Amino acid sequence: MKVKEESGLSIARAGAAAGFDPEIIKADFPILSREVHGKRLVYLDNAATTQKPESVIQALDDYYRNHNANVHRGIHTLAEEATAAMEGARQKVADFIGGVKTQEVIFTRNCTEAINLVAYSWGRNNLGRGDRIVLTEMEHHANLVPWIALAKRTGAELRYIPIDNDGYLNLSDLNGIISPATRILALTHMSNVLGTINPVEEIIELAHRRGALTLVDAAQSIPHMPVNVKDLDADFVAFSAHKMLGPTGIGILYGKENILNEMEPFIYGGDMIREVRFDSATWNELPWKFEGGTPNIGGAAAFAPALDYLAGLGMDAVRRHEIELISYALDRLQNLGSLRIFGPSNPDDRGGTISFIDNEIHPHDLATILDTYGVAIRAGHHCAQPLMKRLGVSATVRASFYIYNTKDDIDRLVEALKAARRFFGNA
Repeated sequence: MKVKEESGLSIARAGAAAGFDPEIIKADFPILSREVHGKRLVYLDNAATTQKPESVIQALDDYYRNHNANVHRGIHTLAEEATAAMEGARQKVADFIGGVKTQEVIFTRNCTEAINLVAYSWGRNNLGRGDRIVLTEMEHHANLVPWIALAKRTGAELRYIPIDNDGYLNLSDLNGIISPATRILALTHMSNVLGTINPVEEIIELAHRRGALTLVDAAQSIPHMPVNVKDLDADFVAFSAHKMLGPTGIGILYGKENILNEMEPFIYGGDMIREVRFDSATWNELPWKFEGGTPNIGGAAAFAPALDYLAGLGMDAVRRHEIELISYALDRLQNLGSLRIFGPSNPDDRGGTISFIDNEIHPHDLATILDTYGVAIRAGHHCAQPLMKRLGVSATVRASFYIYNTKDDIDRLVEALKAARRFFGNA
């Protein structure tokens, strides 16, 4: 199957060659040409999901128009094309995250399901009373709730690495928190609220010395910076396609082959079996042991050109662009006054996400007013209610940036914030 990706890639490569021009890149994204309430759309909700380039949209359309069939189950032409599309996407994922083995790349519905897979398949069989699960205070609910439920079921203890007032992890008692009783450490690489980039390599190294396994929630990091999972040395890494230009409904769990081989399946049914009898069953090889039922084949086919697009730009260039944006945004927002900005003040220590509150206007009211100016941001607890409690707020406004955002977008955000203040009589 040949995915129609040339048009998007050629523009992306031209942008990279020209020094990463987001205006050129923006032309590849159809939705960014629309207006909202009569204003040019300024999309600043990328931590929730990113927009899709033409090449991804075309690939999804092409798959369903010309290649739709089930995978691994047929020898006719369409089935072989569909299988090639899915397994080709798996190879691209393996290459993108550091050249891992394809059998270590498992397709899931999203990052949340990938984490649940580990908690269910590994956790239920390896945790008991007296064991410890270590998390951090800045985790997304997807990397909290599965472990809370597992601790309740198994009797394992939950411990949390705290954060300091600047939005960094407080590692002063790390040796005490990651004790010899720790069986698994699960932590975010980049906070979806604070933007903090955590020193996961250092923390993983300590956890391994204690004999614990490690899981990294990389939903916010892999789309925004170079990440080599072999260098991280994490036992599991989870992320989602839709946060990195790909379609919704498909995620990735990377796991070390020897650990995955020891785990029981997560979902039972078709395609994850080797042999079934009336009284027994044996399991397929990796990675298919964990991919029971018909997968999101179209999503995989469309994820491949998303990876090509980012690879064409270069993840180092993506990271440099976001540092430039975050530096500019922090400066402009701080000059507004009356804003409380959360997370590290050093742009090098954070990703392209800024959460803040206006001391005079509720986040939901701000989001509503900003929308009337065509500025799309997120307001709420961002699926991180324990972190909100730690910060002493119920909700924040979150602006998050990506490859197609510009300094002009940030200027539009600031002008819309000023307009909101005028509307509420706080100018």
